[in-house]
Amino acid sequence: MYRSKFDIVIIGAGHAGVEAALISNFLGNSVAIITMDINAIARMSCNPAIGGLAKGQMVREIDVLGGVMAKTADLSGLQFKTLNKSKGRAVWSPRAQVDKRLYEKTINKKLAISSVSIIQSEAIAVNIKNNKVKGVFLRSGEEIKCLSLIVTAGTFLSGIIHIGERKILAGRMGEQRSEGITESLTSFGFISGRLKTGTPPRLNKKSIDWSKTSISLGDKNPIPFSYSTKAFNPPNVPCHTIHTTPVTHGIIKENLHLSPMFTGDIGGKGPRYCPSIEDKINRFQGRDSHLLHLEPEWKNSDQIYLNGFSTSLPEDAQKQAIRSIPALKKASLLRPGYAIEYDFFPPSQVKSTLETKEVSGLFFAGQMNGTSGYEEAAAQGLLCGINASKKVKGENPLILSRNSSYIGVMIDDLITKDTLEPYRMFTSRAEYRLMLRYSNTFERLLGNAEKHCLLPDKKLRILKKAVELKDKAKKELGKSLTPKELKKNIRINQKTPAIKVLKRPEVSIFDLPLESISRRTVLPRWLEKDLLYDLESDIKYDGYIRRHQSEIKKTAKNENQKIPPKIAFSRIPGLSKEAIEKLDTVKPENLGQASRISGVSPSDISSLFIYLHK
Repeated sequence: MYRSKFDIVIIGAGHAGVEAALISNFLGNSVAIITMDINAIARMSCNPAIGGLAKGQMVREIDVLGGVMAKTADLSGLQFKTLNKSKGRAVWSPRAQVDKRLYEKTINKKLAISSVSIIQSEAIAVNIKNNKVKGVFLRSGEEIKCLSLIVTAGTFLSGIIHIGERKILAGRMGEQRSEGITESLTSFGFISGRLKTGTPPRLNKKSIDWSKTSISLGDKNPIPFSYSTKAFNPPNVPCHTIHTTPVTHGIIKENLHLSPMFTGDIGGKGPRYCPSIEDKINRFQGRDSHLLHLEPEWKNSDQIYLNGFSTSLPEDAQKQAIRSIPALKKASLLRPGYAIEYDFFPPSQVKSTLETKEVSGLFFAGQMNGTSGYEEAAAQGLLCGINASKKVKGENPLILSRNSSYIGVMIDDLITKDTLEPYRMFTSRAEYRLMLRYSNTFERLLGNAEKHCLLPDKKLRILKKAVELKDKAKKELGKSLTPKELKKNIRINQKTPAIKVLKRPEVSIFDLPLESISRRTVLPRWLEKDLLYDLESDIKYDGYIRRHQSEIKKTAKNENQKIPPKIAFSRIPGLSKEAIEKLDTVKPENLGQASRISGVSPSDISSLFIYLHK
């Protein structure tokens, strides 16, 4: 039997839910997760991977702020690869193919040793009184009371699965949808909308002709996600690649009228950057081939994920199209691809803490806020867990800025920009990405972690040692080197400061005779190398970074200029009608947020600035 009152209650046990639960429990709160299926906790419902472009940076940020995704990915990874290696280190992004079953198992072990209560039930309504959250009602009629409530419902709110003309009322294939929460929240004035996402078919491994595929391996010397990972020697399980054919495209074109996205059966917008195979072929008419990845879903998996082939076509059409690819001529579908449509709540309704603007103690995370992806969800869940805890204790919240983290970029984007499609993180969304490298995460967010007591002492010591080593190496770069001290291929005519030598594009920091390079420390060797490479990035990008810092200083006044929550924008002289409408909807917390709202012009910001300084 479970208790009926907690400090913090979380609806949903996906990646957002488990991060929220574990961090708020670590911070000393009584916590409960409400889930409809205890066997589906931390389930990876789509791609069997963690990280990727910008997402890898976000996983590192989750790690420094006390989350568990990074360490869990390190323990369950089947293959690790750093993406964007052909470009500068500023946009390098780690990615791991993971064992989905082991990932779930590892998360469940963490929950088991915590004091988090897990309630298997369906939440159907939120109890709100005087604009404060009081608890949540279960299908059984019971009420679970709480001081803070975090809703992380994923795709389950009024979820509908589409496979051709076939509709299934479900939150995921084989799992019932959630009903009641949307209606409950809208009855209190919240606005909801509809979005959609999709997943590819799963194939039987034995039915694939592997001789007609290309092998794709991970890095030989990969780097882990988590700063607490010591010796790192993960497996390097191969993935494989194949391509669609003109015949494939012809079959899909012939069946487009049966795809619910094209018939209008699905009203919700899908993710532009993760399109279905139907979308790809319709949008890129001139291409006769698209790259697909064959990815194992767990160790020795008999189930293969067909990455790049998300679809909502009828099952027979899926089979026909798939079998037109040489390697898949005899492919057997273990599960067809499908699209899922679900409710979400436009994130202009939440603050930068992810607490809702109108109801105290109520937080939204993940697909509730219109995002797509495990990493985006986990980051939001983590921040919700931290700030819900701060709310309970009456402490100042954690607010991340755009120049501090990709998480900060994401949250600011969600609040200030119209969410017309599922939001996905990319490096291009961050204007200060040269400063937001995966390799300097320990330096960027250590202050936040320490201030808010988010890490165990052991991990905190590791990060502080990393900062110390980087500072020491930086000081060493101030010493001058003689021609004899350098390798023959690095030529100088006289004593030259090491930092000046390092600025040469062909010189690496490991070419320099520095004590910090040759002497071993208590840190893992991979971390020593990683942070020294990061110092090299600081030096080589110095001019660009200074420009970023100058821009940040210029905008600081706007970010620090608070806007009263009850301000009447309609009474401010000089504001356009569109600006008034957008400002009333978003209710920005400061002038910086206001300036990033689409439809609010620089002249509107000037009018607002003058009004605030009267």
